[in-house]
Amino acid sequence: MGWYYKSLNFFIMDYAVTNLTQVADCDVLLTWAARERADMAFKKTAEERLIVKYAETSVEIDAVLQGVLAEISSLEIIIASLPNGPVKDEQVRKKIKADYKKFLLETRRETYGMIALLQKQSDVARVDQEIESLDEFTSVIETHKATLLPS
Repeated sequence: MGWYYKSLNFFIMDYAVTNLTQVADCDVLLTWAARERADMAFKKTAEERLIVKYAETSVEIDAVLQGVLAEISSLEIIIASLPNGPVKDEQVRKKIKADYKKFLLETRRETYGMIALLQKQSDVARVDQEIESLDEFTSVIETHKATLLPS
């Protein structure tokens, strides 16, 4: 088996179909390829749904994060201008809560934000390549099967 260049982005396998001498063997491979393709199509659908979710979530997270950053900035100004006492202590507690909220949002952004969105888009591209490879494999097997005598 070897590889040959198809386009700028893909390589296609040069399958050793000449080793297949029975139509039944071709049918087994075609059934396997169809099952694999169905699994890949299902995976693609799931990944595409996650892309939509991540796109929506990343915008929401970024908007909330900007609000929290503004809150932290204003609390820092307020804290710096207050004398020591219960009012300043309350503002410090609010800032600690805002810092924690910022931490949670940044963590969530890594999991569901723009980075995760791009990773999912990359996953879909890989699934598309696998589907294309399975389609090519199926085509090669079907072409070879047509040359065989029925068993």
